[in-house]
Amino acid sequence: MSTVLITGAGTGIGKLTAQALARAGHRVYASMRAPETRNAAHASDLRDLAVTERLDLHVVELDVASQDSADRAVAAVIEDAGALDVVIHNAGHLLTGYVEAFTADEIAHLIDVNTLGVQRLNRAALPHLRAQGRGTLLYVGSTIPVTTPPFLGPYVVSKAAMDSLALVTSYEVAPLGIETVIVMPGPFTQGTDHFPKAGRPEDTTGVAAGYRALDPLAARNEEATESLFTPGTSADPIVVAEEITRILALPFGERPFRSVVDLTNSMVEEANAAVLSARTDFVRRMGFDQVLHVAQI
Repeated sequence: MSTVLITGAGTGIGKLTAQALARAGHRVYASMRAPETRNAAHASDLRDLAVTERLDLHVVELDVASQDSADRAVAAVIEDAGALDVVIHNAGHLLTGYVEAFTADEIAHLIDVNTLGVQRLNRAALPHLRAQGRGTLLYVGSTIPVTTPPFLGPYVVSKAAMDSLALVTSYEVAPLGIETVIVMPGPFTQGTDHFPKAGRPEDTTGVAAGYRALDPLAARNEEATESLFTPGTSADPIVVAEEITRILALPFGERPFRSVVDLTNSMVEEANAAVLSARTDFVRRMGFDQVLHVAQI
């Protein structure tokens, strides 16, 4: 079994994944911001579960917006467990609204959390993974880079950027024995805090007023997302946690590079297959075939 560090584990997919992996026998470090203050209730839930079910489940503080916090969290895990095998990038935030209504600073802040947070944790964890010549970076991405829905502009940008960052990083770490997995959940309107706690642009009376004709469309964004599911589908994000658990049960080196967990039948697998074929051909014609395979060191 593996020692796993997961970000954004206080609620939603992160919490479900931490619980599922711990129940599967992994040693799990569920991280979140401020576990002793603002997220004390979430931290307590996980600690109580660990005691009740006798799970190897621990809470660690990690704010992906801080390099120092990421460094401290990784150091704490290694000091406590003596190892770190899997890093799961899950932390993220959602913004909804018209793109023009968001200031550049608002979009930059979202990218700082959803994209650069990944880079910070990789910089903290990769020196250890490189030194041991083995490890797994698992990213909880999104089908959004393929489906690209309206009225979620900054979020789409941040998740697409995270996906690209995961991909180009995989080129450089694969020859060093570090594998990459990108899990791509489709939309989930229940069981997470994404829609209920989604941010809005600060500009609510200026630029946004110029888009008033689109307000009826934007207002039914969540309802429109719900309509993508086949009637009777249980759109429970537990399926994402179950897929991550399934993947980490596979032998190292045999885990999929991408896995789509989409209940809306949005043809993401087909799009991924076409892009993979084109990308692989391009990289191979450059003579860089080595970066496409995880080295068994």
